[in-house]
Amino acid sequence: MSENHSRDAAARRTFLKQAAAASLAALAAGGGKNETAAAADDNQHKPPADLPHALNPTSGDLGSLYRDLDALAEQNHYAYSWLGDHFASFAEFQQAGRDKVFELLDYRPQAVAPRAEVVDRQDLGDYVREKVVFSTSPQFRVPAYVLIPKGLREPAPAVVDLHSHGGMFLFGKEKVVDLGANHPVMTRYHERNYESRPTSTELVRRGYVVITIDAFMFGERRLMMDADLKYGWDRSKYSEQDAAHLNGRCRAKESTLAKSMVFAGGTWPGVVFRDDLRTVDYLVTREEVDAERIGCCGVSMGGYRTLYLAALDPRIKAACVVGFMSTVRPMLQAHIDTHSWVHFLPGLHRWLDLPDVAALHAPQPLMVQQCRQDGLFTLEGMRQSLEQIAASYKKAGAADRFVGRMVDVPHTFNRAMQDDCFAFFDRWLGK
Repeated sequence: MSENHSRDAAARRTFLKQAAAASLAALAAGGGKNETAAAADDNQHKPPADLPHALNPTSGDLGSLYRDLDALAEQNHYAYSWLGDHFASFAEFQQAGRDKVFELLDYRPQAVAPRAEVVDRQDLGDYVREKVVFSTSPQFRVPAYVLIPKGLREPAPAVVDLHSHGGMFLFGKEKVVDLGANHPVMTRYHERNYESRPTSTELVRRGYVVITIDAFMFGERRLMMDADLKYGWDRSKYSEQDAAHLNGRCRAKESTLAKSMVFAGGTWPGVVFRDDLRTVDYLVTREEVDAERIGCCGVSMGGYRTLYLAALDPRIKAACVVGFMSTVRPMLQAHIDTHSWVHFLPGLHRWLDLPDVAALHAPQPLMVQQCRQDGLFTLEGMRQSLEQIAASYKKAGAADRFVGRMVDVPHTFNRAMQDDCFAFFDRWLGK
C-alpha cells in the first residue's frame, strides 16, 4: 500500500469517528428540542378548534339555524305592501303586485282553448253533475266536476270550489263533492274537514253553479311509482290499506315534485294557480253561468288557492279564504314543517306578506275565516293578518267589503262556517 493511500484511509477513519461523535453529542444535548419539533409537526396535521357557538334551544323547525333565518327575515319590509308608501294609488299597487306574483310563479303556459269534453253526466234530482275534462295548457288536460242546479231560467252565479290538501293525495275534487257512494277514506275526510257536508254539493243545492278541479299532484293527477302499478289506476278498487300505502307514496314525493319543477323550468304553485285561473276561463264559457257573478272558496290549501285566485283574477267578485291566512314572520320559527311544499313561493316575501296578497283582491268583497285552534299558524300571525287586511281595505276605500272571523275551532270548515260563507256569497253574488 502506498504512503499516500495509507494517509487517505487514516483521514477517512478520523472523519467518520468525528461525525459519529458529533451526532451522539447532538442527540444527547438536543433531545428535548427534537421532541418539541416532533410535537409541532404533529400539530400541523390537526384541524383548528371550532369557533365558539352558544348552544341555546330555539324551539325552531331549523334548530340552531333559526336565528340566522330570523335575522334574514328582519331585513324584509315587504316593499310592495299597500300599507307602505311605495305606491301613489291602489291601481298602481294592484298592477305591480299582480305582475310580481306572476313573475315569481315562473310558469307561463301558452294560452289554449278549453276544448272541454263531458265524459259523464248524471241527473241527481235537484241538480246535474257533469264530469268534464278541459285544457289548461298545451300539456295538461284537467278533470273537473261541474254541478248545475236544475230548473235554471237564466244564468246563475257560480263558485270555483278549491279542494284542500289534508295529506290526502289520492283524492282532489272528490273532497268537496258528495258522490253518494264515496270511498271510505273520503267519508272520513268529509267528516273531519267538512262536518260531513262537502261544500260543492251544498252550494249547488243553494242555486250556484259549482266547478272543482284536481290540483296538480292530487286525485286523477296524482303520481304512481313503478313498483305500485300492480294496484291499477281505478281508485274505487283500492282497499283502505291500498289507499294508505299509495297515499304515503305520494306524500313522500312532494319534495321531488317541487325540485323537479325547478329543473322543468317552473314552480309547483305556478302550475296550481294557473290551472285555477284557466278554470275560470272555462267556467265563463258555460251558458248556465253569469260571468259577472263568480266567487271562489276553499279551506286549508283550498284557502291558499282561493287567496291567489282572488288576488290575481279580477273576474272573481267575492272570495272566502278559510283556514289559511297569517303574517309569515311568526311562522318562521316553528310553523314550517307543518306546511306542504306547494305553499312556498320563492322570493315572494321580499315583496309581499300574505295579507298584502289578500289586499290585491280589493275592493272586491273578501271573507277570511280563521280557526283559533289551528296548529298550522300562530295565533299572533292569524290576528295580525286580519288587522292588516282590514287596514288595507280601509286604505283602498272598501272597509265594508272585508269580513274577518276568528272561530274557536281546530283546522276545519264546519257547517256553521260554511253557512257564514254561503250567506256572504248570497249577499255579494246576488243569488
